[in-house]
Amino acid sequence: MKTRQLGKQGLTVSELGLGCMGLSDFYSSSTATEAQGISLIHRALALGVTFLDTADVYGPHTNERTVGKALQGRRDSVVLATKFGIVREPGSAGRGVNGSPDYVQAACEASLKRLGVDHIDLYYQHRVDPKVPIEETVGAMAQLVAQGKVRYLGLSEAAPATLRRAHKVHPISALQSEYSLWSRDPEDEVLPTVRELGIGFVPYSPLGRGFLAGRFHKLEDLAADDWRRESPRFQGENFAKNLAVLEQINRIAKEKDCTPSQLALAWLLAQGRDIVPIPGTTNPIRLEENLAATQITLSKDELQRIESVAPLGVAAGQRYHPGMMQLLNR
Repeated sequence: MKTRQLGKQGLTVSELGLGCMGLSDFYSSSTATEAQGISLIHRALALGVTFLDTADVYGPHTNERTVGKALQGRRDSVVLATKFGIVREPGSAGRGVNGSPDYVQAACEASLKRLGVDHIDLYYQHRVDPKVPIEETVGAMAQLVAQGKVRYLGLSEAAPATLRRAHKVHPISALQSEYSLWSRDPEDEVLPTVRELGIGFVPYSPLGRGFLAGRFHKLEDLAADDWRRESPRFQGENFAKNLAVLEQINRIAKEKDCTPSQLALAWLLAQGRDIVPIPGTTNPIRLEENLAATQITLSKDELQRIESVAPLGVAAGQRYHPGMMQLLNR
């Protein structure tokens, strides 16, 4: 596993990370047990992954505990990223956003305790709080760095103007936003901005929430409690249009003698060495399949062909339902 650098402050990670969210939450009630989650994380580390991504809202709270247990005795070999800012109480579907300085400090203390560590390597604001100036939020995050509780700072789904303001307060090492063959919006303004500022980019959902893996062919393929059933891209006419695009991606993958997941990840890795995707899975076989994408090289002709079948804006439907869309690019 090769490494890549996020930002200019010295943060070095494996070129593919592991998104841990799905081990605990959102995709279905059949997510991994804690023991299975720990086992999968250990397997990822054995295969060269050094970058783990979690958040306090996943579970909520249970994902950080699982990750923390998996890191016992292995902390020094891992770059640990977590997030604050989306407020979700256990047993509640409702979510709020909080970027107040007092909350930043309290959220970090709580995450440190759940993770069982004395510092967080990369601490993201999960969503920008429009009620709190970004300068105040990042100022509080910078205090965490001064306290030795956090090493590097990040933002998630922040707009270019917000990134610029935040970066003036304290260097931002990484922006995490959705990016894949299915969601290429960052190419318009976000990627040019992070590259101008020297900020690394961490794509979440690099497999289009599993769609690009080719495992879903109708809504009923998703578990009854899987939140993707609410996603506009998995519904009705949108789903049919997106499947037609996936069929063309599958054809290219077959000719390349790889899986569509591997093709999608190899495409992302080819977009620049400042990009570090964090695919997630609960299945060790899928984990190994995803990590093998680092061994795939795409030629200029192959990249052009992929571009022709999955251009910017090709996906039918919004990324989230309207309420969640309001939390993006702020």
